[in-house]
Amino acid sequence: YYVLARPEISDREYDRLYGELARLEDEFPDLRSPDSPTQRVGGSPLSEFASVRHSVPMMSLDNTYSPGDLLAFDERIRKLAPNAGITYVVEPKIDGVAVSLRYEHGALVRGGTRGDGRTGDDITLNLRTIRSIPLRLLGSGAPPEIIEVRGEVFMARESFDAFNRARQEAGEEPFANPRNAAAGSLKLLDSRQVAERPLDAVFYGLGECRGAEFETHAALLDGLRALGFKTPPATWACPTMPEAIKALDALKARRNSFQFEIDGGVIKVNERRLYGVLGATAKSPRHAVAFKYEPERAETVLKAVTVQVGRTGVLTPVAELEPVFLAGSTINRATLHNADEIQRKDIRIGDRVLVEKAGEVIPAVVGVVLAARTGREKVFAMPRCCPVCGGAVGREEGAVALRCLSLSCPAQTREWIRHYAARGAMDIEGLGDALIGQLVARGLVKGPADLYSLTREQLSALERMADKSAQNLVAAIGQSRRRDLWRLIFALGIRHIGAKTAQLLESEFESLDALAAAGQERLERIGELGPVAAQSVADYFKSPLNCGQVARLKKAGVNMQRLCEPAASGAAPLAGKSFVLTGALERFTRDEAEARIRELGGRVSDSVSRKTSYVVAGADCGSKLAKARTLGVTVLNESEFVGLLEKRRMK
Repeated sequence: YYVLARPEISDREYDRLYGELARLEDEFPDLRSPDSPTQRVGGSPLSEFASVRHSVPMMSLDNTYSPGDLLAFDERIRKLAPNAGITYVVEPKIDGVAVSLRYEHGALVRGGTRGDGRTGDDITLNLRTIRSIPLRLLGSGAPPEIIEVRGEVFMARESFDAFNRARQEAGEEPFANPRNAAAGSLKLLDSRQVAERPLDAVFYGLGECRGAEFETHAALLDGLRALGFKTPPATWACPTMPEAIKALDALKARRNSFQFEIDGGVIKVNERRLYGVLGATAKSPRHAVAFKYEPERAETVLKAVTVQVGRTGVLTPVAELEPVFLAGSTINRATLHNADEIQRKDIRIGDRVLVEKAGEVIPAVVGVVLAARTGREKVFAMPRCCPVCGGAVGREEGAVALRCLSLSCPAQTREWIRHYAARGAMDIEGLGDALIGQLVARGLVKGPADLYSLTREQLSALERMADKSAQNLVAAIGQSRRRDLWRLIFALGIRHIGAKTAQLLESEFESLDALAAAGQERLERIGELGPVAAQSVADYFKSPLNCGQVARLKKAGVNMQRLCEPAASGAAPLAGKSFVLTGALERFTRDEAEARIRELGGRVSDSVSRKTSYVVAGADCGSKLAKARTLGVTVLNESEFVGLLEKRRMK
């Protein structure tokens, strides 16, 4: 039903049979088998993931970006294996989460993440919940004694859209993209929650294998399908690299036809007997390479420009577009950043414009098709007053952005409450955008402190708010009173103070009162803070309005103290060390990695400087890695980072 994705019965009939099977297993527990559909979901949540060591390393692929890179790759491997009759297979590069499944005598016994390539997290219980993953291998003959299959877990585009809509309706923060949703789901410690996520998986690789042989990569894919696995839905057999380059063009033309996101193609040597001859570098096999596509662009018409007002009053122009299909979804809005960008690019209402969407980035207008101009286009000018409250707007000296100067602007209030309640700040579950809009519109909330006086009766009177939901929200708001001090500092919305800087301030000051009394001179002595942020904090606490809001939060019982003392400077293994994280890590989320560093007394910063001790580089690093190398800062890969943490923890 799920494994082969060819249902022969209706969902309703499947559910009826599933219920009957569960009843029979309860009545006759001795007949319950480990590969029963009822055994996909585990019991109690785990306290943490165990580690799993890969018998064959899970290596990542080198990236290429041009046909010239691919021809050079072809030349290198033909020198390593002359006269070997090399051919290629091209397949989609799925933008998912890499996993490995281990089967022994046909039964799934373990599943893990890539981790650092040699050791990952044991997420067997979570992977068992994915219904397209067979718990027992298919086939009429004897299964392989051992087979490890590698592939990607993903969330299909349509499933992701529906999942995000449900999260927003429940007042939860939506995921930025399908890959983040899949990764976040697999990191949940309760497999019952994972079972509720619409995850899927495709497999294309092999680890340890005993009892089966595959001469070519094409034969491997056929073999995986026969065993019950989904494999890439489109592949190309290519006798030469020029043919492989043509196949990449064909794949690119189809990139939006797949149910999963792709960001390129993978070119693999088809002859598996050559893999040992070709060998590997420290992190990548030499028999395969990834080809990354340029971000997609689309051409459409700029119908109008609207202006949004953010938490700090910044006015942001937004392009209202003729709907256009781009990167797997229909786009009808895109950011224009600010008035200076509009002027620099000479963007006018009525223009045909180019829109780009790369990765997690919000769609943006990147240029104008000047040849399509008719002379009827209109120059856009930013408003002279706030489009929401009608208040005055102004621009600070040296700043690009215009700001609404009214402190009672409803748009600012909405964004302020949204920021305060966000997962990375006070983490108030169930307080979503629609609900915040109602609270502000009805005058129930004019600032964060007002949240703590809301009653179940007030909340129940709001649209789409059941009594039970109101009760849960009151409880969630109450729980936020005991958050860490750094979360409150971040939640206050002080300009230039992000979560990491808030954590830095918490390590320096034992209470919010101590921070408020510090003054700019004391703040500037904090090495990693910087003069702009120091002035911003000092200015914040000079404002009677801000101090009044803090006083109301204190009166409402919100914690204003550091909840636990930082490790003594001499005792903390990473005391005095500063870290910058860049790229995606396999074994940790960004928050988890930062927490490990702080536990050992280290600090985490957003930017690289000569004072940075280490830059931790994951996959798909950006400019921070280049800057670290320019400045001579020590760069750690994920394996080295884990080793450093373990070594320092032992001291």
